[in-house]
Amino acid sequence: MSALPWLTGFAPIFSPDITHLILGSFPSEVSLDQQRYYGHPQNQFWRLLGAILDEPLVACEYEERTRRLLLHGIGVWDVYAGCERSGSLDSAIRKGEMNPLARLIEAAPRLTDVGFNGKAAAQAGARHIPPGIGQHVLPSSSPAYTLAFEHKLHLWTAFLRPDPA
Repeated sequence: MSALPWLTGFAPIFSPDITHLILGSFPSEVSLDQQRYYGHPQNQFWRLLGAILDEPLVACEYEERTRRLLLHGIGVWDVYAGCERSGSLDSAIRKGEMNPLARLIEAAPRLTDVGFNGKAAAQAGARHIPPGIGQHVLPSSSPAYTLAFEHKLHLWTAFLRPDPA
């Protein structure tokens, strides 16, 4: 018997019209408490997306944030539906139960690219992405990943707004 609690993640931020899907690994303790993706105030997710989309996402209520993402064709989910974990670090995830990523992707016919929010999400989820969908490993928006915001912004922008060929 395990001493760690079983934690359950969230439903996806999803529309059949999404063109991009951002996959994290699993919500932090703060996000689970708030029942909101990227709820920790130091997580840079909403700040990054707001800068890329030219939207005041950080200042918006959560429901408005998610609505605006969908208007821009961006979905959000996590690789794991549930797991055992103490704390918020990806390295602490135990017995991760995968979300049905292929089923969600199948329900989004316009989806062209998946961006993994960090290496841990990519390591767990990459093999579950069907052929023909682009895969991109993005620097984690977590405050634990200390890459400068400007560098993260550059890489996230290249994923969501690639230069036309």
